[in-house]
Amino acid sequence: MTLTTFSTKAERLRQLEDTAREFAERTEEHDQNGTFPTENIDALKSIGYPALTVPSVYGGIDAGLLELVESQELIARYDGSTSLAIGWHVGITKNLNETRPWEESLYSRVMSDIVENGAVLNNIATEAATGSPTRGGTPGTVAEYSNSEWVLNGRKTFATMSPVLDYYIVTAHIPKEEATAYFVVPKEAAGISIVDTWDSIAMRATGSHDVVLENVRVSKNHLAQYIVPGNKPAAGWLLHIPACYLGIAQTAADEAARFAASYSPNSINGTISELPNVREKLGRIELKLLQSRHFLHSVASKWDESDAEARQQMKGELGAVKTSIVNEAVEVVDLAMRVAGARSLSASNPLQRHYRDIRAGLHNPPMDDMVIDQLAGRLLGYQPPSV
Repeated sequence: MTLTTFSTKAERLRQLEDTAREFAERTEEHDQNGTFPTENIDALKSIGYPALTVPSVYGGIDAGLLELVESQELIARYDGSTSLAIGWHVGITKNLNETRPWEESLYSRVMSDIVENGAVLNNIATEAATGSPTRGGTPGTVAEYSNSEWVLNGRKTFATMSPVLDYYIVTAHIPKEEATAYFVVPKEAAGISIVDTWDSIAMRATGSHDVVLENVRVSKNHLAQYIVPGNKPAAGWLLHIPACYLGIAQTAADEAARFAASYSPNSINGTISELPNVREKLGRIELKLLQSRHFLHSVASKWDESDAEARQQMKGELGAVKTSIVNEAVEVVDLAMRVAGARSLSASNPLQRHYRDIRAGLHNPPMDDMVIDQLAGRLLGYQPPSV
């Protein structure tokens, strides 16, 4: 059954968990080999997950932000890389649903492809010379208009899910206009190539390779929208990122709890779960998870309940959620490894994978320094002038 056949969020989450549970059986293999879990994406397509945030008018589920983050956390409990990869797709389609910046003919065609065929997309924006797009650099990728078509040339890095993308949403500079825009590039377009460059020790199975565009031609209306680099509106959809790392942290916590409840060295009676120092670590883990989940869910719910104007006042809260949850998740995994001791560093122990994966969140947007500076400005804005 597909998710569109269910009328409640609870039913959809149960179906999603039944599907995602099998991902855990393949996680270690893909992590060790650095391979992309295409079978996981295919499984998500089989239940219609790519249509989670597509508008209902096109046959999608039209899920709110709270359901999105709950779903992403759930997937991450079984495979963090799969969660982060598909999270970009459902997050971007959520943003497009809310803002509708594309021309209707292009938008409806892409959304219908998602619903009918399980097509997946991602923004391809990062470049070696510009770094994170959130910093506002002008893309080195160039778009030129010629013979009623756009011709794109450039190279993108960190193109997550590149092995299976159906649409590349490419940022490119238009020299003649001194402007930057998103271009929708179908995978069938001639001149696209994927260079196998992803050698990270964290999130090894996200397929975040380089994508090269050599004289890639797209029709005129595939210029989807003009953008101002660095000038970002409030983006609730980016909460898919902390949701992913919260899911990984929960899995690490569960692993630590299982170990503590089963490990019984002959120096004590019972298991180490009865030792005060172990219980103190487990209690701190649970406290961090409770705080993080409530923070994430409350801000997601506030986004769902707010109008467009109110949402633009939530930049500080959205950034705070990501920074807080990811840093708390890093601490949760550290505490989990302290509970398990030296065994957590064994290559066969999943905690060492969680340790590597969780740190990737520190480098996903928005960046900590930008969030903290924004929060400082928010606080100063409410303070009276110093005397």
